Amino acid sequence: MSSYHLQVISMDGQEFDGSVQKLLLRTIDGDVEILARHTDYCTAIGMGTARVTMEDGKERKAACIGGMLSVMKGEVRVFPTTWEWSEDIDIERAKAAKAKAEERLNDQMLDKEARVRAEAKLYRALVRIGASGQGHE
Repeated sequence: MSSYHLQVISMDGQEFDGSVQKLLLRTIDGDVEILARHTDYCTAIGMGTARVTMEDGKERKAACIGGMLSVMKGEVRVFPTTWEWSEDIDIERAKAAKAKAEERLNDQMLDKEARVRAEAKLYRALVRIGASGQGHE
């Protein structure tokens, strides 16, 4: 399979810079897979597990939350708000965040804005747990 150059640059700095066979991630319009020679494309990123197939065929997963994806003239750049490789995810912290968000959502007196924030925190925790390989996505 052909490869191409991928850069992942989060707010924490450069997460990846190298050749890959493919990238699969969730955008605001659904999942998108980028292969070599993909047409120029730009979109906002949603929340989900990104799957990067390295040049040697091995797959790496990452929790990818928010940001932008750009494919221009064969160069693929991902500018996520959050990017955490599966091996870097603190699973205990993610599980604690999930439990806290679920507890918050059980509060019947929670106003609409607080409920939306709690739901977002729950979803982010679930994405991290799923990307870590220790739970369901």
